[in-house]
Amino acid sequence: MTIKLSREIINHSLHEHVSSTDYSFESEAVVTDSASLVKICEVLKSAPGIELDYLSSVTAVDYPDYFEVVYLFYSIKHNHSLTLKVRCPDKQQPDIPSITPLYNGANYQEREIYDLFGISFVSHPKLRRIFLWEGYPGHPLRKDYGIGS
Repeated sequence: MTIKLSREIINHSLHEHVSSTDYSFESEAVVTDSASLVKICEVLKSAPGIELDYLSSVTAVDYPDYFEVVYLFYSIKHNHSLTLKVRCPDKQQPDIPSITPLYNGANYQEREIYDLFGISFVSHPKLRRIFLWEGYPGHPLRKDYGIGS
């Protein structure tokens, strides 16, 4: 069975590279903003004893006041996992950095989120719709989709 990384281990790995004000904990997940996302992923991917080398999934959630992008990471070597959440408070023009350069597995999942939620991934190598055609009006997994039309 996969073990969840503890707060102590995460703090120990991040404290040299990332300010403690750049992330917080919510239940068993790490929460950060888009400005700190790439740095945190770089550290957690390469930190000895952590080495989160496998990105299992990326998804998004539409809350009333913000979008949240949720990443599920695993370490094959150490058999542990981590959930990382990034909040996008700008619901009109939501964007966060792409982690595709670090985790190639994020490529199609970021495109799916872009297509269905309208969240842009800055620096994505080929950000375009994956299910719906270019020019499709709206993003069907947004809570406000179809309202007023």
